[in-house]
Amino acid sequence: MMNIPVFLKSPRNVKQANYLSSLLYRKLSHSADVEEKIEIPKRIPRGPTDILRALESTITRDPTAAHYKYHDDPYLIPKSNVGKRTFAMAQEAGRKAAHWIRREHADLFNHREADPVIQAFLPRVVYNEDSEVTENDLKQTIEDVQVADAVIVYKALKSKGVKVSKETEQSLLDLLCYFNSEDTLSEEFIEERWFMQSSRSKERHRKIWKDGNLAEEIFISIENPTAEAYSTIIQGMTKHFQVTRAWELYEEAQNKGLVLSTNTYNSLIRVVNFLKEQYDMRWVLIVNLLTDMNKLGLKPNLATLNAILQALSTMGGGNAAKDNALKTLREFKKLGIEPSLGSYYFLLVTFCKERGPKSTILYDIMAHIENKEHKIRDLSDTNFFVTAMDVCRNHLNDVEMAKRVDRLLHIGNNYDLIGDSYKESIYYRHYFILLVTYVPLDEFMNQTYDKLVPNIYVPEPGVMLELLTQVELNAAVEYIPKLWSDMTVFDHTTRENLLELISNIMVNNPPADSELRERFSYIAWDMYNKIESQNENRYNKITLTGEMLGKIMTLLLKNDDFSKACAVMEKLDKGHSSIVGIPKFETLSLFVDKCIENKAPSQAIRCIQYCADSGFPEVNSLAVRLDEKLTLDEELLGSLTKAVGNFRLDNKSSANVE
Repeated sequence: MMNIPVFLKSPRNVKQANYLSSLLYRKLSHSADVEEKIEIPKRIPRGPTDILRALESTITRDPTAAHYKYHDDPYLIPKSNVGKRTFAMAQEAGRKAAHWIRREHADLFNHREADPVIQAFLPRVVYNEDSEVTENDLKQTIEDVQVADAVIVYKALKSKGVKVSKETEQSLLDLLCYFNSEDTLSEEFIEERWFMQSSRSKERHRKIWKDGNLAEEIFISIENPTAEAYSTIIQGMTKHFQVTRAWELYEEAQNKGLVLSTNTYNSLIRVVNFLKEQYDMRWVLIVNLLTDMNKLGLKPNLATLNAILQALSTMGGGNAAKDNALKTLREFKKLGIEPSLGSYYFLLVTFCKERGPKSTILYDIMAHIENKEHKIRDLSDTNFFVTAMDVCRNHLNDVEMAKRVDRLLHIGNNYDLIGDSYKESIYYRHYFILLVTYVPLDEFMNQTYDKLVPNIYVPEPGVMLELLTQVELNAAVEYIPKLWSDMTVFDHTTRENLLELISNIMVNNPPADSELRERFSYIAWDMYNKIESQNENRYNKITLTGEMLGKIMTLLLKNDDFSKACAVMEKLDKGHSSIVGIPKFETLSLFVDKCIENKAPSQAIRCIQYCADSGFPEVNSLAVRLDEKLTLDEELLGSLTKAVGNFRLDNKSSANVE
């Protein structure tokens, strides 16, 4: 038997050790008699982040938590769209400052920060016309996507008579054509790239190709340009909308009998609307290009399908474009080419025109793509979700379909296809307005608003206006304090239409709950102070009107905030000649009653004087009420008589008549 360790020498532990030893002995004896075959499973290739992704899949995202890029300190977490953008761009500016310091003071960063060396940590090499460079330097700048440096190195090589190989020259041509001879923003600056995408979308349909740039010089310098060179320059020009010159080069390549790439034909199909004006001529041109591809033995791909559908989406809402789109889809399915989300996006654009007939094609599309995880296969894929939600709201008015689209968005990693920040904001704008209009308000606030606002989506003023309208229709005044708090955080309190609506809701729906009345009074006073403290130079400065001040005063008086109401009344009295409009008489009458209740006759007389100056015929009844309820001295009585005339005589006369 085996030797027993010291810690097992108690009677109970010795018994357990003997049992384990005998069990192990029987197992070893059995293994000696039976030869077991060990099967080593095939190696599964793993990426560097596969373990992290597996761990991530075990937890669900908390929608109420701020994005990880923001600090955990609640006072530093931005709550508005402007705040989120400013915070993210400030972080990016810090990274840019660090890059600038490393670039300008490269001599201070000669130490090795990692072993093995990480090239991204090393200072960037600075090139100029006098630099001693080789073709390998040019290859490195091309590989690192350093467009400006690649241009400098190439010109330096040419000035020194160094011959560049055709392969390297073609790689440089690819780089210059794709980026239009401009440096692109580094992938390290994620936030700036994220926010810049929405502004770049405005430039997508105008010529931005730089005529006579280095790409054209290189292409012209080639004695007999190959099909690859023609393909590159044509794709670059179509990408940046130098369409006329691209078509000329295409015809030139055809005359030389060169076989261009499939992607070159795709790029030409994508810009047929710039080449032909009439819809039927555009379709004829597409068919001709596809016919040429077939003759040359070029196989179409997904990009070909999306290029055709994109061109068809620009051909109006007629039946011809719709029929051709469906025919194209069927033909490509026969070829085994499955459409991507971008393909379905172009179908939605073609069938669901703003002024066209109602189309239910989204129902058919969802039947094919629902409950599946999708990956980006084409740049247009990021347009699907925002367009589908737009169709749900403006074309179908279908809440259930909108919920189905939203469920699809949150399956797996489908949220990666939401697009940039601008598309994300538009997506939720459509979703919110649709739900707040057709879903019970309590359900919307509890299941949608509280879940998404403000960490995922910050409602725009138009969405907040629609939400307040629904609060007014449902008399759901219990949500007003929360919405006002959010409006303050989102910087919506400078919107006059929102202030008017929320004050109307509070005045027209007086709560029975004393706590809610107190909150309404706080909101009214906060509204007054915000308007009073606004910058005089604001382009959208809110002007206090008599009606607005009257509503504020009503809310203050109903909560017995008499001193604050007096401050508003003083504002009305002093600004009588400059404030547009006057409060309702009911508000001024309530103020007089509160003055009587608080034994403040001088404040009441000021209000009565304001009523008399405003031309209210009921002013005499206010004076009578004040005189009956309070004992006025001769000075106050004189002021009251001066305000409304001989009210005592009128009062006695009316009494005699009775």
